[in-house]
Amino acid sequence: MNQKLVTKKNRKARRLRELHPEVSIRVLYQRDYLHLLVKYGLEPPSQLAAAGAPGAPGAAPFPLDRRGPAAGTDPAAESA
Repeated sequence: MNQKLVTKKNRKARRLRELHPEVSIRVLYQRDYLHLLVKYGLEPPSQLAAAGAPGAPGAAPFPLDRRGPAAGTDPAAESA
């Protein structure tokens, strides 16, 4: 994402907090949005690498699926 646009977004959020302290906001960035798409199954994880997400190609900096291996798979059997 263009740094100029990120700075502009942060400035808007900061100004909103100053003018309306009773309003609670959370700024979402492009990487956050992409991770939400993957988390809820709206996009396959391979789309993260294609969209220019940071990190190694095809790999996320942290595990996107925290449920562990799929049921019925045996990691020991796969390595044999």
